[in-house]
Amino acid sequence: MKTTTRSRSAPGLLLAALVLPGLLSGPARAEEDHEAETVRLTLDSLRPQGVATARVENRQLSEMTEAPGEVRLDAYRTAQVTPRIAAQVVARHARLGEQVRRHQPLVTLSSVAMADAQGALIEAEREWQRVRKLGRKVVSEKRYIAAQVARQRAFATVSAYGMTDAQIRKLLAGDPARANGSFDLLSPLDGTIIADSFVLGEVIEPGRVLFEISDESRLWVEARLRPETARRVRDDQPARIGLAEDVWLPGRIVQRHKRLDEASRTLAIRIAVDNAQDRLHPGQFVTALLPVSEPRTGLAVPREAVVLMDGAPTVFRLEGGELHPRPVETGPTLAGWTEIRAGLEAGDTIAVRGVFLLKSLLLKSRIGEDAH
Repeated sequence: MKTTTRSRSAPGLLLAALVLPGLLSGPARAEEDHEAETVRLTLDSLRPQGVATARVENRQLSEMTEAPGEVRLDAYRTAQVTPRIAAQVVARHARLGEQVRRHQPLVTLSSVAMADAQGALIEAEREWQRVRKLGRKVVSEKRYIAAQVARQRAFATVSAYGMTDAQIRKLLAGDPARANGSFDLLSPLDGTIIADSFVLGEVIEPGRVLFEISDESRLWVEARLRPETARRVRDDQPARIGLAEDVWLPGRIVQRHKRLDEASRTLAIRIAVDNAQDRLHPGQFVTALLPVSEPRTGLAVPREAVVLMDGAPTVFRLEGGELHPRPVETGPTLAGWTEIRAGLEAGDTIAVRGVFLLKSLLLKSRIGEDAH
């Protein structure tokens, strides 16, 4: 016999979570001009089988476009460590993949030019201290100014060669024999070492990158769109980054390129993504979902909560501890959320996981009825 599905106010087919063998049962009852077998499936019995529920809420919805994207370093959180003068690598203090802190020593270098500059600074500093102690009343104005300028020039030279102010102060406060041309390059920021292409004893030319350091807790995804589509994307809007099927990370649109890629004739949209869980890596290809319309508010449920039954989109709504099939009118599915235009209200509770199990139990009960 045929099973009918009724509205909330009429007694009809009741769904609940009974999936153990022998728990599917239903006494025949008369309904108007035909009989239907009732299947009771309670939520408490279905939870061990993976069925879960959630409240229906209003969400911000907008038309989305999908585009290929590539993960890149956040250039504003990335730095390169290079020597400013030719120097030899004396010692390494950090390695590829290590986390480093700002001002942490990375490598010790030695340079003849730095030794000359350090010696000149110590001499100029001592002369300046003597002249300043004597004062303008004892020494001539010319000698006073010359000593002051010489000290400033020597300090600037050592600084330009790569020593920090703190390192210079330590040099001046210590033994003059320490003016041996060695100095440390420090990390300019907190981050991870992502490149360190050099070996001990190697002579490094100015500008050669010894370390590349980046804070990978936030990365960029550059999504490439056709210019006419990119014009519809607004800055500071939420976006989603797809790593695999049904695995999405939240992001936010932060910038757009002004120049088209010459090969693909596409425009890059930059999306900032929180990477504290280290799920993204530079060079990785991903999928980006970006809004291309003004956001609007509407009811939406997870895509997996909606199944097709009797040719109609259907959800399973919780009523008195039991799950009942509820036909709904749906709108578009955007970034994994399906708009609900009719059939549900905000605050309703529906099944969001294990929905296909509910559907299969319902279909099995109908097959059993037809066999009678």
